[in-house]
Amino acid sequence: MTQTRLHITTGREVANRIFAALEAAFEGDGCPIAMIEIDEDRDVHEVSLYADGEVVDIERRMAEVLSLEGHAGGIEREVLPDVDWVAKSLEGLKPVEAGRFIVHGSHDRKDVRADQIAIEIEAGLAFGTGHHGTTSGCLEMIEKVVAEEKPTNALDLGTGSAVLAIAVAKLAPIPVLATDIDPVATEVAAANVRLNGAADHVETATAEGFDDPIFAARGPFDLIVANILAQPLMQLAPEMAAHLAADGSLVLSGILDRQHDAVVEAYVAAKFRHIETFHREGWVTIHLKN
Repeated sequence: MTQTRLHITTGREVANRIFAALEAAFEGDGCPIAMIEIDEDRDVHEVSLYADGEVVDIERRMAEVLSLEGHAGGIEREVLPDVDWVAKSLEGLKPVEAGRFIVHGSHDRKDVRADQIAIEIEAGLAFGTGHHGTTSGCLEMIEKVVAEEKPTNALDLGTGSAVLAIAVAKLAPIPVLATDIDPVATEVAAANVRLNGAADHVETATAEGFDDPIFAARGPFDLIVANILAQPLMQLAPEMAAHLAADGSLVLSGILDRQHDAVVEAYVAAKFRHIETFHREGWVTIHLKN
């Protein structure tokens, strides 16, 4: 998919305000935002927003934010080459260890120790390589919850690369449903499940929210993991409660440190109990029970 960089230049003070405002406005859109210094002597800073596919609406919303922050200049566009940036960035990455898990590419199989649980994830279009604080935090929390509670039916909601679904299946031979709203992600997830020998336990499906009948057919779940974003997680709290078995556990991530309290409050309002939080690289992974 084509990616476009929408960018503006301004002074440092205004750039800082714009960066923060864009981060808040596009928090639920998955659009990366960056700020760099172009010329220190002339106080020139650049703020960029990266968007996939059609950008007309994104650019309009960005312009509204800029206007509110007092920036009168135009927005420049740069269409980026059609490169699999995840694959490119992973070329130099080393295996990541999280608890007993090690997440690695095929070229690092030799680095796996006998006492580790290996998950092989090749660079692909879907998020979830283990190198992000949310994924590693989830892996550690999943290991702890599965050992203590021994779930028998699990759901990985918003599975991405399926790394978390594979982790659950490698810890316990139980049925795991791995869903994503993006059919490309589902294809990647299915390939990773097969690669890791977990196809007997992990079923992948393209499904949005909890509206798809597959959730009713496969639920209730006594373990639900969801590494998404704070806002959709908060909105899903009542439906999580409806699809979680009695005394079940939720493992939630994709949540910034500063969003922790709001997410917990949303789930407490849906009759969940906060059990524990892991902090990793500015992100949190939250364990809740009903």
